[in-house]
Amino acid sequence: MSICEVPLAMSSDPRDEVSLVPASGWHCVHLYYRFDRARLRSLGTTELSDGCGEFIAALDPQGPSAPARLQTMIVSGQKADFGLIALDPNPLVLDSLHQRLLSGPLGPAIVPSWSFTSLTEVSEYVPTVEQYGQALAAKGLDPAGAEYQAQLRQYQRRLEIMRRQRLRPDLPVWPAVCFYPMNKRRDPGANWFLLDFAERERLMREHGETGLKFAGKVTQLVTVGLGLDDWEWGVTLWARNPEFLKDIVYRMRYDEASARYAQFGPFYVGYLAGAAEILQHCRVGVYPELESARPPEPAQPSDRRAVLPPAG
Repeated sequence: MSICEVPLAMSSDPRDEVSLVPASGWHCVHLYYRFDRARLRSLGTTELSDGCGEFIAALDPQGPSAPARLQTMIVSGQKADFGLIALDPNPLVLDSLHQRLLSGPLGPAIVPSWSFTSLTEVSEYVPTVEQYGQALAAKGLDPAGAEYQAQLRQYQRRLEIMRRQRLRPDLPVWPAVCFYPMNKRRDPGANWFLLDFAERERLMREHGETGLKFAGKVTQLVTVGLGLDDWEWGVTLWARNPEFLKDIVYRMRYDEASARYAQFGPFYVGYLAGAAEILQHCRVGVYPELESARPPEPAQPSDRRAVLPPAG
């Protein structure tokens, strides 16, 4: 048995068992790395080849030591070369993935550049079945009526699916991924934590309505870092196209919950890719088999441009 499966006998107090496994939800890490080019050049041919093989094995989502969920990506810009999102009930499974990367033959050339540690959660602003029923009654539906009962059952089914997806999520395979951490402000004139629950719920409901306008284009996972990392929440967005990431973040900035109360950390944008694709893209090792399987280049934009009036 692992340490997270065995309760530690600290007292006879009948409280929650002592464990590394959350009572609900999973641990989550976002890890970002860059390659040290000078160290890569110092590796011998065999060491480089073995290192690439170990790198691919370590980041295999179906590998024997893989966490419950694992996605890898090529990171755009100079903040990092590649990144990963991993979730598991056991935090040591997640950390062992990081340690395996650094302890392998490529380890000296892999430099951690940023990370975020968090837990999955269901927001406190999601209505319970009882609260939803009260809202239906407030709209004039008879609690004893067929329409009320049908809508209540439908919401209960949606709530079960939503809770499962937020606590033990299946990660989308949409190609563009954006991650950023955030806090809620504590400024004298804008302190989120001094607002009453009803006002916070109103603001988050407005924020959620903006997000719903991007259904089918963008999906998200919000994890909580309170007590676990320097930032309070982490937001991961998956989009069918990178343009949708720009659109949704821009639109949400106008919501009062963001405009008045949100503080944002660094943005990391990446594109889903397997470990071998990451190595190929970053020019680490040689993979002729991938060269032959490379998808065709996207069509070039037309040279025809709109004719604009002269400036001024």
